[in-house]
Amino acid sequence: SLLDALLSGHGKEGHVFPRISILFYVGSIVTGAWYVAPRALAAARRLRPDMHLLMIVAVIGAAVIGEWFEAGTVAFLFSLSLMLEQWSVSRARNAISSLLDLSPVKARHICPTDGDIEEKPVEDVPVGATVIVRPGEKIPLDGEVVEGSSSINQAPITGESAPVKKGAGDEVFAGTINGEGAFKFRAIKAAADTTLARIIHMVEEAQSRRAASEQWIEKFARYYTPAMMALALAFAVFPPLILSLPWSIWLYRGLVILVIACPCALVISTPVSVVSGLAAAARNGVLIKGGIFLEKAGHLRCLAMDKTGTLTLGHPEVQDVIPFDDHTEQEILQRAAALEANSEHPMARAVLRKAEDEGIYPESATDFQAVKGKGAQAVLDGRNFWIGSHRLMEEQGGESREIHEKVEQLEDAGHTVVALGNDQHVCGLLTVADPLRDDARTAMETLKASGIEKLMMVTGDNEGTARAVARAAGVDEYRSELLPEDKVTEVEKLIAEYESVGMIGDGVNDAPAMATSGFGVAMGAMGTDVAIETADVALMSDDLPKLTWLINHSRRTLRTIKQNVIFALGLKAVFIILAFFGLATLWMAIAADMGASLVVIFNGLRLLRQ
Repeated sequence: SLLDALLSGHGKEGHVFPRISILFYVGSIVTGAWYVAPRALAAARRLRPDMHLLMIVAVIGAAVIGEWFEAGTVAFLFSLSLMLEQWSVSRARNAISSLLDLSPVKARHICPTDGDIEEKPVEDVPVGATVIVRPGEKIPLDGEVVEGSSSINQAPITGESAPVKKGAGDEVFAGTINGEGAFKFRAIKAAADTTLARIIHMVEEAQSRRAASEQWIEKFARYYTPAMMALALAFAVFPPLILSLPWSIWLYRGLVILVIACPCALVISTPVSVVSGLAAAARNGVLIKGGIFLEKAGHLRCLAMDKTGTLTLGHPEVQDVIPFDDHTEQEILQRAAALEANSEHPMARAVLRKAEDEGIYPESATDFQAVKGKGAQAVLDGRNFWIGSHRLMEEQGGESREIHEKVEQLEDAGHTVVALGNDQHVCGLLTVADPLRDDARTAMETLKASGIEKLMMVTGDNEGTARAVARAAGVDEYRSELLPEDKVTEVEKLIAEYESVGMIGDGVNDAPAMATSGFGVAMGAMGTDVAIETADVALMSDDLPKLTWLINHSRRTLRTIKQNVIFALGLKAVFIILAFFGLATLWMAIAADMGASLVVIFNGLRLLRQ
């Protein structure tokens, strides 16, 4: 019977195994194949052979020809290989899941009814509650500081190296770490809606959006596996049939081919690299919504970018104070602040911030009147003063040729001019501009050095401002006075020329252009729900050079994937040749396959150290 033949203990070289040894080998085969066999059976039923079916066939074949040691070794090593694969992917995913440990599970808040301090799970703290944070603690919820100040380490979310100073009115975020000061903040979001919670949700979704290389490997394996089974069958059958060579030898070599053909290393080569790449990016404050976008970053040839909030800080600031006649800078700034004290216009806020920074406190103005669309006027120290645009200055009179030329010069340089005057003459000018980020020019230079062929700024701002910012930032081209639909048109033109194009913006008004590009990047998405939802990639801090890091990181990931695939396939080719000449054994083949799996696993996990 077949059982008697199996238990006879004769191997292909004539070695006789004691029956007790065979029983132990059978035990090792059963335990090694326990979790593999059901998957192999399912693959056979679907008529879609996979690596599990390859291994089971190889193990059964080795047992049939009496190679019990080889059969037991193959079953054990293959199970060990599968365990290592699961460990490697779970380690990379745990690097992302560790985000869950950033936020504390409890928070101390002041009860609104009796004023007592209560410690509750963060899920039970209501929006609007006042939360207390002590030195060195993690911040439990998103909120706004209402009392006290401290330095906050935001590195766990944004990747910033230096702590950020926070005081009354500033936002703080769940999962960040308090420094030396104690403070109170008002919770502005429920625990499930914090920036950290949204980040975790986004990263979890990212793992289901597979990269193109992952899809390619899956398609390749679909044809590769049956092709290798056919090759193994040819090895086992044709030499004995055609050349009358020994069946036992060539059947064994066919089984070796089956083991060598196992696509373990090939299958694991890409997902472990992609997940590691996503985790490393998340640690650096760069959130990527899937492996497909991680790969796209490395293929970018052109970048379009918004001006406001991307190349610039996103809020106007007073750049210069220019007095005329016998007036001083301090006097101009003091009177401008007094006239703007009641205004909510961004220009007015910029003037007031400048005065505060200079330690100037405005005097009280009387008979204040807003001049619609132009500025304002009021009485200061018994005299009428006005403040406003170039147009208002022309209407008030007193504008000399010298002042007119100065204003035009400033406007051509990209500044918005605010004029201050009284009932007799123009007292002085204040120039207001949205300042360029300190690292904007450096970021543009590094992007060009990384291989980006064109950098284009697209903005709705006027020609003069756009030209000045483009020149200062160092972009190749700019387009000004664009509506959102105009930005889409410009991106489409770039795609026609460069194919792989990215769009950087704030994730709100730039959303149509981002969607058109197919690779949208949101700048400074910390706490901005719309930006996180809209973009394919979110830079959590206002750190423009992180874009160059992302492109280089994507290319590192792509190189790692290619290295893994080439190594896995090359090793298999070598062992197929060795098997043909009878220089490879079953246990050598499975050991080589497991070794290849280990190499690609650890090569992929290196990305976690970036």
